[in-house]
Amino acid sequence: MKIHEKYIKRCIQLAENGIGTTYPNPMVGSLIVHNNKIIGEGWHRKAGEPHAEVNAINSVKDKSLLKKATIYVSLEPCSHYGKTPPCSDLIIVSGFKKIVIGSIDPFPAVSGKGIKKLMDAGCEVILGILDKECNALNKRFFTFHKHQRPYIILKWAQSIDGFLAPISSEENHHREPVWITNKYSQQLVHKWRSEETAILVGTNTAVMDNPKLNTRLWEGTNPVRLVIDRRLRLTGDSALLDESTKTIVICEEEAHKINPKTSSENLIFETIDFNKEVTAEICKILYKHDIQSVIIEGGTRTIQSFIDSGLWDEARVFTGDAHFKRGIKAPLPPGTFKENNTQTGDTLRIYSND
Repeated sequence: MKIHEKYIKRCIQLAENGIGTTYPNPMVGSLIVHNNKIIGEGWHRKAGEPHAEVNAINSVKDKSLLKKATIYVSLEPCSHYGKTPPCSDLIIVSGFKKIVIGSIDPFPAVSGKGIKKLMDAGCEVILGILDKECNALNKRFFTFHKHQRPYIILKWAQSIDGFLAPISSEENHHREPVWITNKYSQQLVHKWRSEETAILVGTNTAVMDNPKLNTRLWEGTNPVRLVIDRRLRLTGDSALLDESTKTIVICEEEAHKINPKTSSENLIFETIDFNKEVTAEICKILYKHDIQSVIIEGGTRTIQSFIDSGLWDEARVFTGDAHFKRGIKAPLPPGTFKENNTQTGDTLRIYSND
């Protein structure tokens, strides 16, 4: 069993190369072992391109060895036709007799079907090797398909004395953000943006800071921008309305009736009932748009609303070395403390909603 864990761990390492590029597909890694030697490996690089198993098989120079080899994969091989043919069919045709799988795919079109197809073909299938680690690898994909909502990451930066900003939002009229973290932490945040499907802020953050919410400090895909603008307060000079990146504005129906907006390819207006649980209503909109993960970068009110509703999975909290003495209080860190990191010079604490 230990030898299987060793190879599945390598599959996970391979799969991580696809973070931020495989959406809406999961990250998957695969390798092929013959006589305790890795003879091929691959990972899913991008949606629409070959899956991990295909890349691993294609990397093997001597295809005659496949019938005597074991194929390892971090996630159950697909059994349906999507943009690519079923990987389970390829595994069978290639002659593999033994398959070791990390976790079962929660996607209804696949879940259990790929395993059944392999077993019906006479293959030996070993399941559940490092399944917790494999599930964590695809926490976004799993959360989306199991709970019909995105994986939700809360993120904020606070001063060492616990404030998000040095003065109240009512006193700040400059539309310039007050930086608490250093340039290295700021670059890390842009890396995170490239790894998630979307990013969300509230009205006050959008009005006061005029954020772009892109990945200009890191090479990668810009996330879908989301802004809660209940009464449609944002004006034409707002960076979030520039249509440079797909943006969804969440407003109330009454405001939309008074000030009707026409959606375009990159600027979409969605209405929700603000008399209901707002965070749950927002999650319905995000699920509708196939958004698998979202960073909540709003102010205290927006972040606190997700904490209070329990609709969050992870919190990433930076603490800089500034002292504000007064201002907007930061939320109390929620959940279970998981990790402490000071690599950027600021302190980063990670919490989980266990």
